[in-house]
Amino acid sequence: MFRPPVEAPVADPFRPPEDPYGPGNRGIEYDTERGDVVRAAASGTVVFSGPVAGDLHVTVDHGGGLVSSYSYLQRLSVRAGAAVDQGAVIGVAGERLHFSVRLDGIYIDPAGFIGVRRVRVRLVPL
Repeated sequence: MFRPPVEAPVADPFRPPEDPYGPGNRGIEYDTERGDVVRAAASGTVVFSGPVAGDLHVTVDHGGGLVSSYSYLQRLSVRAGAAVDQGAVIGVAGERLHFSVRLDGIYIDPAGFIGVRRVRVRLVPL
């Protein structure tokens, strides 16, 4: 089970594209403010920490083909190769944090991993 990487409302939920190259949102975009602390959603190993096309990103491998990424950071707090525990600070958010999860290289909805609990209720007649 993952924890939310930030304490901020969701600005744009996961919207899968119709095809591999189509438009959509391959993660959750949080309405963070510059300077908000970003934490690892789950324990793992940092496999990437650095810039891509001028923006800062961190990717954590959780094992079993499960990888999470944290994008559009203002500052990084971890380096590639570091082991991180769930809740460890991995960086500082820019204007918005984009959080994505991939399973075996395929983007999946991160909300399914973030503490959303379904409760089965059985009504008993009086």
